[in-house]
Amino acid sequence: MKNIRKLIFLSLLTSIALVIYIIEAQIPILIPGVPGIKLGLANSISLFALITLGGKEAILIMFLRTILGSFLGGNMYSFIYSIAGGLLSNIVMILLYKRFNKYLSLWSISVCGAVFHNIGQLLIASLVIQDLRVYLYLPILLIAGVLTGYFIGVVTSFLNKHMKKVPLYNKLKTLD
Repeated sequence: MKNIRKLIFLSLLTSIALVIYIIEAQIPILIPGVPGIKLGLANSISLFALITLGGKEAILIMFLRTILGSFLGGNMYSFIYSIAGGLLSNIVMILLYKRFNKYLSLWSISVCGAVFHNIGQLLIASLVIQDLRVYLYLPILLIAGVLTGYFIGVVTSFLNKHMKKVPLYNKLKTLD
């Protein structure tokens, strides 16, 4: 029974992340003339999964969201960038959360995740276009990563705080 509830909760989180991902893909670029900067609200669901379910589940949500979002959104070209950034980001956040969650706030873990997401995407871009000048874009992406990562961390903290008030959520947590 506990595995079924956990699977249902994981499916629900994946669905929510996918809907957010698809909606956000329809929003124009935040800063005109600066491609690739998005808020990344779907990452709040992956971060929430990390703190409630664990690292494997967070990576699974990110992976499924990225595959399905790229397929349903009709943009398979961006898949490789999203998966590289998402994987690197999640690995960093998992390591930080597991080892330093007593010392780091959720928003600081999120900021690190956002910065490494951008680094992962730049690594892929440099391989695709075979030009290291793409790293000149790094300072802009680092500033964007800090700002968006902070916002996602605050959103995730808010979500986690308020989910604790939901009886069914608390029942799920006691099954682990």
